[in-house]
Amino acid sequence: MTDLIVCTALGMEARAVARGLRPARERSRVRVVRVGMGPDRAARAAALLPPAGALAVTGFAGALDDGLRPGDVLVATEVRSGDRVWPCPSAPLLAGELARAGLRAVTGPLATSPRVVSGRDRRALALEGGIAVDMESAPLAAAARGRPFAAVRVIVDTPAAPLLSLATTGGAVAACRTLTRIGPVLARWAAATGPRRVLLASPRSFCAGVDRAIEIVERALVRFGPPVYVRKQIVHNVHVVRDLERRGAVFVDDLAEVPELPGGAVTVFSAHGVSPAVREEAGRRGLRVVDATCPLVAKVHAEARRFAARGDLVVLIGHAGHEEVEGVLGEMPGAGVLAEDEAAVEALPASLAEGRGVACLTQTTLAADEAEEVAAAVRRRFPGAEGPRGDDICYATTNRQRAVRAVAAEAGLVLVVGSANSSNARRLTEVAARSGRDGAPLARLVDGPGDIALEWLRGARTVGLTASASTPASLVDAVVAALGGLGPLEVEERRVTEENVEFTLPKEVRP
Repeated sequence: MTDLIVCTALGMEARAVARGLRPARERSRVRVVRVGMGPDRAARAAALLPPAGALAVTGFAGALDDGLRPGDVLVATEVRSGDRVWPCPSAPLLAGELARAGLRAVTGPLATSPRVVSGRDRRALALEGGIAVDMESAPLAAAARGRPFAAVRVIVDTPAAPLLSLATTGGAVAACRTLTRIGPVLARWAAATGPRRVLLASPRSFCAGVDRAIEIVERALVRFGPPVYVRKQIVHNVHVVRDLERRGAVFVDDLAEVPELPGGAVTVFSAHGVSPAVREEAGRRGLRVVDATCPLVAKVHAEARRFAARGDLVVLIGHAGHEEVEGVLGEMPGAGVLAEDEAAVEALPASLAEGRGVACLTQTTLAADEAEEVAAAVRRRFPGAEGPRGDDICYATTNRQRAVRAVAAEAGLVLVVGSANSSNARRLTEVAARSGRDGAPLARLVDGPGDIALEWLRGARTVGLTASASTPASLVDAVVAALGGLGPLEVEERRVTEENVEFTLPKEVRP
């Protein structure tokens, strides 16, 4: 059976795609088929297509959305024709791969029309939600009949420069060059198709502290109205931050960026906590502060103050530059030192502990096994050192690390959904990479389905999937949906514990 059939309407499209597919055609069963122009010809050709593992349609298209320009590549999230709709779930995977190939790829609905559209007809299709239009994709999508299907179109004309105009002539030549570059990506997409199993680690995604912090910003926006200023990212996830920005939250790196407003600007402290110096600055400026510090982080702050008050040297295990670490160190000026690893502990002068006790604390989002190795080094360096307490690393971090170990033991690939600046997301990825049963699995941190390289999926029939405590569950759902677009998908959950922790909201935003 053919691995991949790529359909085009025009001969020039077929030749351009074939040039890009030549190496893949030599290695595997890939065919380029010219189906002819228009839905009727495409439907007749579709009925004669041989069996194939995956089916794709590519070529030129017209833009319906004013934001598209000639040369852009549309990867259809769905194909529409009249009242019928054919979903294309793997679109984010293809769009991400095209972007990594240097092409400007966008995703959205593709409409199929029985004729070339312009003027009023183009505007009508745009009002129905389509962002581009072609004449062949719908009958080919219908012919896929459950097989992996993709529609990838290069924009050649726009509402401002219709197809039958001199402005599109040069665009067609450039579009052919783009089609040649699309060919290898389609080959990688086809190589990634096939049945697979997804093992969902549980617990995953938001923890109680993150839920609370986001709800605090949302309630502040409702109660006080925008803008609401947030010092640093409320949680370390780019999708959460962008969503709150759309609603009126303004994220600042320093309180100096918060403007002077009558009565004081509403300012939220992030879930990672702040130092006493930041609180004092907010007080001097008369800011209306709502504190979203995670209660578990606040507990570590309290421990730091207690140890420092009794004169101890406090060794904080954590990562330099992380907001939580900066906040905790700020609680104990002159008493605290940071140790990122065992080497840093060994480098601490013995004189630091002369005449006083030694206590140990940890950043809440560390990998438990690595934190214990550093803590053991502290106890070797300073016999009699106290701590760290077992619950310094938060319950959610520990639970998610246990859960990812459970799925990594069975998976050939583990995907951790989270942003690169999230400490707990990076630690989850590291734990997954160390947890394979027969050699470590391939573990990758991704912000969403668009970050998943198709090469990772080739041959990966069992995929472990989890998300950091600062990642919305919707992003995990999006990854599952995208993988489902590559073939039959079996989803199983591996639950290691139940979480029922809840934290109260600060009085400023309580109902």
